[in-house]
Amino acid sequence: MLLSDLIPWLCWIFPTIGAIAALVLNKVNRKAMNITVIFLSLLGWVMALLLIPNLFSFSNTDNQAFWFSLPTGKVLGIGMLIDPLSIIIANVVAFLGLLIVVYSSKYMEDDPHVSRFWFFMSLFIGSMLLLVLADNLILMFVGWKLVGLCSFGLIGYYYRDEKEHWIGGPAPFPFQKPSRAGLKALLVTTFGDMGLLAGIIIIYLYAGTFNFLQLFQTMGTWIPAMAQTPGILALTAVLVLLGPLAKSAQFPFHEWLPEAMAGPTPVSALIHAATMVKAGVYLIARVLPIFFFAAWIAVPAYPEALTFFILAAAIGAFTAFLGATQALVAKELKKALAYSTMSVIGYMVLALGVSGLSANTLVNGTAFGIFELISHGIFKVILFLCAGVIIHASGSIYLSEMKLSRQKLRFTWLFMWIGALALIGVPPFSGFWSKDDILVVTWQSGQYALFAISLGTVILTTFYVIRLMGMIFHNGKQVEEVSDHGDHKHGEASWLMVAPYGILAALTVIIGLAGPWISGFLQTAYNNYYTNSLHLVATSSSVVSTASALSGVGLEIVVSAASILMIVIGAIPAYRIYIQHKSQPESIVDKHRSLQYLYKFLWNRWYIDAFYNKVFVNGTLAILEPLKRYVEVPIDRALNEGIPKGFQGLSKQFKKIQTGILSVNMLYFLIFLVITLVILWLGGFL
Repeated sequence: MLLSDLIPWLCWIFPTIGAIAALVLNKVNRKAMNITVIFLSLLGWVMALLLIPNLFSFSNTDNQAFWFSLPTGKVLGIGMLIDPLSIIIANVVAFLGLLIVVYSSKYMEDDPHVSRFWFFMSLFIGSMLLLVLADNLILMFVGWKLVGLCSFGLIGYYYRDEKEHWIGGPAPFPFQKPSRAGLKALLVTTFGDMGLLAGIIIIYLYAGTFNFLQLFQTMGTWIPAMAQTPGILALTAVLVLLGPLAKSAQFPFHEWLPEAMAGPTPVSALIHAATMVKAGVYLIARVLPIFFFAAWIAVPAYPEALTFFILAAAIGAFTAFLGATQALVAKELKKALAYSTMSVIGYMVLALGVSGLSANTLVNGTAFGIFELISHGIFKVILFLCAGVIIHASGSIYLSEMKLSRQKLRFTWLFMWIGALALIGVPPFSGFWSKDDILVVTWQSGQYALFAISLGTVILTTFYVIRLMGMIFHNGKQVEEVSDHGDHKHGEASWLMVAPYGILAALTVIIGLAGPWISGFLQTAYNNYYTNSLHLVATSSSVVSTASALSGVGLEIVVSAASILMIVIGAIPAYRIYIQHKSQPESIVDKHRSLQYLYKFLWNRWYIDAFYNKVFVNGTLAILEPLKRYVEVPIDRALNEGIPKGFQGLSKQFKKIQTGILSVNMLYFLIFLVITLVILWLGGFL
């Protein structure tokens, strides 16, 4: 094996070693532990950077290092897959993970259990990199489950449930405890994982391989065999999608994400920007060539494969709208950002979905979805890291209590506004290009209803972002000084905390200025990847050249103008209410009964969470007592009481025939021997 072949392996191995080092060095020296974790995260990012030259070759490489023989006699190779998708996402994960780790070294410096924090954080980053770089479904699934395990440990980090770590409320509204929030995330995502695993097994039964490249290279053989059984292709599409939809907090599996805010703020940044929710987007992008081939390239085509793209596009668009509506009324800063993550991830899933709803949108849909992933990862880390500083400075998790001074926190105010404008999609920040590209490809795919939903969501996004920023930094005459609560009452946070989101704010501006070039490069990369590596080439009845789709400059101008108009429509009322304070939102709602009903509906999260609690949580608790009475207790009595008592009874009966006289004992032995010989003779053994 060449030294260069080790690079993708070391990319995820270094952060994983950091997890082990945190446990070892905890008893030695706390400072050495912090430096070691940061250094190993840095090495992981350096390894990811060394993969970038492969990105410009528009090729893929499968670096296999281990082989295992399966019971069927087939060989399973374990390796790292280097292609445009894995290179881009690995660099996003490693770079953002490093900056979050640097921020965490100061943020968590007084935590008495920081070694547990470092263990899960480093393992989280390493597992996500393993997931992204894995060359087969099994190794990917190992990383997938490790990511879920780490999220459980980090969301429920404050598992002792001290009151200061509760989220939800404020009173009289209910609170949620960290231990329950972690369990909720684990259960919801595990349900999706079960579906994903079932889909993986079905694919293997027909394809005979778990390797991604082998799956793509043999699609022309195993997909027709699968399609011979009506409905199996559609079923596989649904099962495979369950995992990503649950992991990425898309409807109807989205309700775990708001509660995930119970973990420390760096955890929230990592989950929302670099790991966990992005894992689902990655997997959709990884497997979509299979279903695109079945729907558009195979001869004959198999329309049921479109189930994959229809579900992804529809659920993505709806979740984008759903998350935005819930952010409008959120009272907690981190929950408002969580709802925005649901919404933006919805845009990514929408882009990947529409990539297969038209014969000529594969390249654009994938490229623009990944562009949004990059853009969102950067500005969402800015927002969450700023949120950590703001919560400490204000001493509260509630927006209405964050009356902070822009003068005292001028850098945080500036950098957070840059992240906020990128989230809205204001030109020329990065979010403008990636969001508008998704709107363009949605229109190109002919999904005009989904286009209208996603365009209208821009209004809601603009409103809730300005609301959020206004309530934190622009509370009128009430803002004089930073609260005396928290660690940053004397001004800005430590440079170790400010520098990471300052770097990302600058990067957001740079990506925004280079937006068209980056978008064009991603289109070129995926056009070459799909054509030359996966051979998803045009046929007379299927895919047309992407050049015709990219020539619609007029469409891009119209969509950009429409997007800017939506921003203006959302910005004007939000600015007047939350920046200028021309009116109070409470008084506006109180004057209109319809707005009261709407507010209650949105505040109760469309009653989706209440429905889940009533059906699944309360339903499970309702059967607990009957299950205990009629199943658990009888089994317990039978096994733990019945069997011992039965042996005690037998023992008493044997005692009655035990006389202690040798001649009688010999007679018993003779009878036993005769019976044994008769049984053996009758059975033909003698």
